[in-house]
Amino acid sequence: MIFSSEPSIDTIEEDLRYVKLLASKYPTIPDACTEIINLEAILNLPKGTEHFLTDVHGEYESFNHVLRNASGVVKRKINDIFGASLRDIEKKELATIIYYPEQKLDIAIKQEVDIEDWYKTTLHKLINICRTMSSKYTRSKVRKALPQDFSYIIEELLHEQQSTFDKQEYYNGIIQTIIKIGRAKEFIVAISNLIQRLTIDRLHVLGDIYDRGPGAHIILDTLMHYHSVDIQWGNHDMLWMGAAAGSESCIANVLRISTRYANLDTVEEGYGINLLPLATFALDFYNGDPCESFKPKVLPENNYREKDLNLMSQMHKAISIIQFKLEGAIIKRRPHYEMESRLLLHKIDYEKGTINIDGKDYPLNDTNFPTIDPNDPYKLTQEERELVDKLKSSFLNSEKLQNHIRFLYSKGSMYLKYNSNLLYHGCIALNPDGSFKKIKVNDTIYSGKSYIDKTERVAREAYFGKADSESKLYALDSVWYLWCGCNSPLFGKDKMTTFERYFINDKSTHTEVKNPYYNYRDDEKICNNILLEFGLDPTDSHIINGHVPVKTTQGESPIKANGKLLVIDGGFSKAYQPQTGIAGYTLIYNSYGLLLASHAPFESTQKAIDEGKDIFSSTIVLEKSTNRKRVIDTDIGLEIKEQIKDLQLLLTAYRKGLIKEQR
Repeated sequence: MIFSSEPSIDTIEEDLRYVKLLASKYPTIPDACTEIINLEAILNLPKGTEHFLTDVHGEYESFNHVLRNASGVVKRKINDIFGASLRDIEKKELATIIYYPEQKLDIAIKQEVDIEDWYKTTLHKLINICRTMSSKYTRSKVRKALPQDFSYIIEELLHEQQSTFDKQEYYNGIIQTIIKIGRAKEFIVAISNLIQRLTIDRLHVLGDIYDRGPGAHIILDTLMHYHSVDIQWGNHDMLWMGAAAGSESCIANVLRISTRYANLDTVEEGYGINLLPLATFALDFYNGDPCESFKPKVLPENNYREKDLNLMSQMHKAISIIQFKLEGAIIKRRPHYEMESRLLLHKIDYEKGTINIDGKDYPLNDTNFPTIDPNDPYKLTQEERELVDKLKSSFLNSEKLQNHIRFLYSKGSMYLKYNSNLLYHGCIALNPDGSFKKIKVNDTIYSGKSYIDKTERVAREAYFGKADSESKLYALDSVWYLWCGCNSPLFGKDKMTTFERYFINDKSTHTEVKNPYYNYRDDEKICNNILLEFGLDPTDSHIINGHVPVKTTQGESPIKANGKLLVIDGGFSKAYQPQTGIAGYTLIYNSYGLLLASHAPFESTQKAIDEGKDIFSSTIVLEKSTNRKRVIDTDIGLEIKEQIKDLQLLLTAYRKGLIKEQR
């Protein structure tokens, strides 16, 4: 029990108003006692399994597969349960049924000679797995997760005692009836989905859902229906959040990246944003321009006609020039951003075709600037202004985009403290000596945690603030700064050299210097300081980080500072895989400890269904607990203990006659 003695009457009288409110939910002594017993029992259950992913960058097929197989947890459970009683090919088949039940059933119905026998065998195996998966939850929690159509039947099967002969006959009878009445297919789908649901208790996504890959909107749809999820925003997410809030510079960046990676599916098909005005504008002003530096980065499997790629290149260049102008306006009206070095359009010698950066002239590889007035280079033309207004209207009025962004705000944050782990996407701004960098915002100095908290408040005001107010405009500009500013905890570099990468061949101008944080990530003392700054005990806490892909091909390890910091960005995005050598890291935190999984590239959902081709994953045990962690050891356990404390107050109030039972 949590308490060995009753609360005093003085304590109860101080909280009597709250105790009376609690009495409306537990109106009698038996009600309060039952809930205390229930909560005490929950504290002794094994800790739920947490699943950590990051930087999925629109790769929805890989994301959905990793979500379905829980980074190999499902396969490990099948091995644990069936051991040598099933062949490897049978285990693989069973895993694929759990991942993709509808599609796999369609194949089985066509291929199996005796489908009823296949149904019977498969159902027995799935129920066995489901029973094991559900054993670490209360019946109440499992009941809430049950599919409505089969809730009673599944509950009977999960809790049936098969050791008794009569009960075994009852159990087999249920399965035979399911098959006989033609509901086996639906039942297999339902129980497979339930297994997926019970495998992971909490999903953590450490940012950068958007950009590069083709299906960020599909990933968001999936997350919106996931049973328990939190998100730590990445700079690419912040960019879309700013665009949905009406930041013109964020909108321009979103469209530039979408055209850069030939990824217009999310914009056009996913969110219904009309890009015809941009295409028309590009044809009007860049027709005949080869736009060589703006050729989209196309993956080999994408089949685009040359004509389409040329138009996309022109759209890419058109929106990039607009972006530089819009960003210039922000930099000028926010001098405290200290980003004057990013004002480059006025440094171009439009006659010579050169640009002066830091006192040195560089030749430009492209000198066609039909919409730039050399005398006022940051001013939008009338046509550009009209285009920006149309695009902004499309973003603001996309119902699906707005729903997704509201979800990101409701489930997301700049960082999260959860079960002794500190989760964030990017970095904590540090000085060269490893101390927390002091940053001035509106005449107030912030650093470390206080600065991150401030950026989150501003990011929320950008979306929810009063329209057309100065504070809203400031917040919108700040969201753009969080995308690319030198002190942004989501970006973590001194500058974003977008212009240089397009227009200057000399790669020395492309350099982006990382914040000192990235030099100190392997320093245990610095990591301990960060954990202390966020109120965590360094002896049993970790930092879990994304944003910068781990270059496995160069021998880099995702495990930093003797295991204090874990970087789980390993190249989920196909664009990064040549650098990383793998297709991402994920992390599993179960009642036995921490496991880091590295994944080989995922071929396709279709091959996974047809051939049972799972993602090849290798797992490292980072920490193994000698004593299995229980709910009492978690943040939820702390909340439950507080609930028990409150119920003890209520119970004493009943027994001391301070309040009456409501029978």
